[in-house]
Amino acid sequence: MEESPLHPFELHEWIPISLFGLDISINKAVILMWIVVGVAAALLVIGGSARKMVPTKLQSLAELLVDFIRGIILDTMGKDGMKFFPLVATLFVFILFSNLLGLIPGSYTVTSQIIVTAVFAISVYALSVALGFMLHGIKFLGILVPPGTPGWLLPLMIPIELVSQLARPVSLAVRLFANMTAGHTILGVLFGLAIGGGLLIGWLPFAFTIAMNALEVGIAFIQAYIFTVLSCVYLGDAVTLHGHGDAHAH
Repeated sequence: MEESPLHPFELHEWIPISLFGLDISINKAVILMWIVVGVAAALLVIGGSARKMVPTKLQSLAELLVDFIRGIILDTMGKDGMKFFPLVATLFVFILFSNLLGLIPGSYTVTSQIIVTAVFAISVYALSVALGFMLHGIKFLGILVPPGTPGWLLPLMIPIELVSQLARPVSLAVRLFANMTAGHTILGVLFGLAIGGGLLIGWLPFAFTIAMNALEVGIAFIQAYIFTVLSCVYLGDAVTLHGHGDAHAH
């Protein structure tokens, strides 16, 4: 019986733990999350603590990462968005390192779990909504009316905008989850074909596996970038109300 290509995504309890009826068992995904946090923290702490005039490779990498995240925030939210730097940096670094470490054979891609991406997406969207109401009060509902919309079109535009708003966390979560799952599934199938084909024809899928791995590195970075940019756009919309609100009303 052939093994399912989705078998690598299955999770099994390593250390069963139950707290007040809630299953918080330790499994491979939990361990990988700890590793991701540890590796990312080590890079930023060690790279940031050096601060030499002639930067080390680790310091250069940490500075490049910080400058890149700062650029995302400035491009999408402007200088006022820098107050969200800790949140945005945490999102980008965690997702990027989860995607990249998941490419190591025998490892596990945390972002291939819809529950992980959904928690991030819903948290970011809920924060943007709460922020919008906190800054603008009831005027935040104006986000459902795009600038320049004529009055007679409002009964049609408002339901469409409402559905669009509700779809934001769904699309944010599914895009990341689906891309990481699909890429790793294809890699698993190609690797299986390479082993099953033997030396005679197995080299062809093996060559595709190498090419796909290189492509997956790019996808890992792009998906982290897209998730972060969209998160900044949602937060920016809440602050500026499509860029036409009284962003500093309070």
